[in-house]
Amino acid sequence: MKKLVFATNNQHKAEEIRAALEGKYEVLNLEDIGCFVDIPETADTFEGNASLKSGYVVEHFNLDCFADDSGLEVEALNNEPGVYSARYSGSRDSNENIQLVLKKLEENSNRNARFKTVISLMQDGQNHIFEGVIAGTIREDLSGSKGFGYDPIFQPDGYDITFAEMDMAEKNKISHRAIALKKMIEFLKG
Repeated sequence: MKKLVFATNNQHKAEEIRAALEGKYEVLNLEDIGCFVDIPETADTFEGNASLKSGYVVEHFNLDCFADDSGLEVEALNNEPGVYSARYSGSRDSNENIQLVLKKLEENSNRNARFKTVISLMQDGQNHIFEGVIAGTIREDLSGSKGFGYDPIFQPDGYDITFAEMDMAEKNKISHRAIALKKMIEFLKG
């Protein structure tokens, strides 16, 4: 069975992919291959950061790999925080990042936003890109305790609750990451 590395240390994410590709690929995470480096994400696009991570594994471990990069894009903020979502406030503290977005939107009636994920799959010397996007709006107040990051203020279109109010199974069916992963899995199974 072919080996495929998911450039993550998140066990939950890795298990999801293992289940989806069972029988086709042996899916490993960074720890499984002995990669304990914090792979730099220095690009100014999601595609660039995902490709840096997957490329690092291919270059240093000679294994096919995929990696993702995700973030929140707020229309009224010129698509900020975007690629800087995890450190928008200058810190990796989710609450500080959320508060900065809410402060910048205080006087703005345009609350349109979207979550975006880009996956870079480097396989057999080729880089394949898969994108997932979900549109929604930014709430004025936090709501819900599930999820992470900007989930308490992001309400996906067609729902009256935030990502942080959804159970994980429901969120995983509609999220930006789920959309991108589904495209990659269909490609790999094909």
